[in-house]
Amino acid sequence: MKTTLTTTTLGLILAAGAASAQELRFMCYQDGTECAAWASQMPAFEAENPGITVVVDEVPYQSIIESLPVQLEVGEGPDLARVTDYGGLARFMLDVRPYVSDPAAIEARYGQSLAWARVGDNNADGIYNIVDQLTATGGFANKTLFDQAGVEMPGPGATFAEWAEASRAVRDAVGVDFAMAIDRTGHRFAGPAMSYGAAYFDENGDPILVDDGFRSFAEQFVAWHEDGTLARDVWAGAGGGTYQDAAAEFINANLVMYYSGSWQIGRFGRDIGDAFDWVATGGICGPVACTGMPGGAGIVGFKQTEHPEAVGKLMEFMARDDVQAAVLAQTRNIPANSVLQEQGIEYQDVSDDVKAALTTFAASIPTFADSAYALQGYANNRAIYTATPARITQAIVGELSLDDALARLDADIAEAIAQ
Repeated sequence: MKTTLTTTTLGLILAAGAASAQELRFMCYQDGTECAAWASQMPAFEAENPGITVVVDEVPYQSIIESLPVQLEVGEGPDLARVTDYGGLARFMLDVRPYVSDPAAIEARYGQSLAWARVGDNNADGIYNIVDQLTATGGFANKTLFDQAGVEMPGPGATFAEWAEASRAVRDAVGVDFAMAIDRTGHRFAGPAMSYGAAYFDENGDPILVDDGFRSFAEQFVAWHEDGTLARDVWAGAGGGTYQDAAAEFINANLVMYYSGSWQIGRFGRDIGDAFDWVATGGICGPVACTGMPGGAGIVGFKQTEHPEAVGKLMEFMARDDVQAAVLAQTRNIPANSVLQEQGIEYQDVSDDVKAALTTFAASIPTFADSAYALQGYANNRAIYTATPARITQAIVGELSLDDALARLDADIAEAIAQ
């Protein structure tokens, strides 16, 4: 029997197909090539999941920390995003556990980092985030400048004070503009502050900020801006909680020592090339400890999505060992996936500088203080991370005394938590 499709029947079929088509918008920021690496994986996902398409929208990091929360607050925004603020965005996140086929496999591989989003009212066993870039804060040094200056580079276990002295000597000997720089964010401030004795939490797990250790590092930090040790414009050149880094100055060989984190490795490998030799310093010590801050970017889905099952399928795909390995090989990031940590990543086209830096940062992560992990998973850490540069900068530029800045910082955090 021959079947003839009428115009009406064909229209219904096409309409049904259109209704079943699901487009996911993935808002992505990158330090190096992360968005491009994920975009290269989407054809494979779409082939495995007919009817689902993924659009990767690359945006600046500033959009992730400023614009995205505003969109989510009014029920708008993407289906997924690549973020770092798990605590602050936790209430908007989608638990994809009901939509993945093997939650136990994800739990086994990402258990430690899954805990970062299991805060507030989120489910204690929820799957909210797949970390694609485990990070550690720490330093980078321009080895070529040290060699040219004839200054011995501080070794493992060296203190911030020793790095400051050595970096000033190199700067003065070779004539570059900047000795040291630290990214303008409370996250980067926290590791050195803890190394100077800041606790951040009391014995009950409640947040405290301005204790003797925090004050000690804040005093040193402001003093280093006053004497020119730290590049002044990184912090003094912006206001409020605005993020600012000094990567361009380091890449241009105009900065001796830069305290940032492992997410810069891929960028430095690409943009510095063989222009000069650089090294990762590993942990840098204070009078009390030698801790940095753990962290990492990861992919999260959001509750307002119209396609929660499709979001779950995509996140499970992104969590797979083979997919993560392919992306990490391109982005030159440290895996959060425990299987890949054990197996190692065959990084593509990496220089000796990059390979050594990845090894140094990966080795530093297990030495981090418990308080560093607690702060990274704290639901209100974004308030601390943004209020810290706002108030410390006011002390740096002379708008407030350091005592007044720290008092207002304490009040800012208390108010933010209360709200």
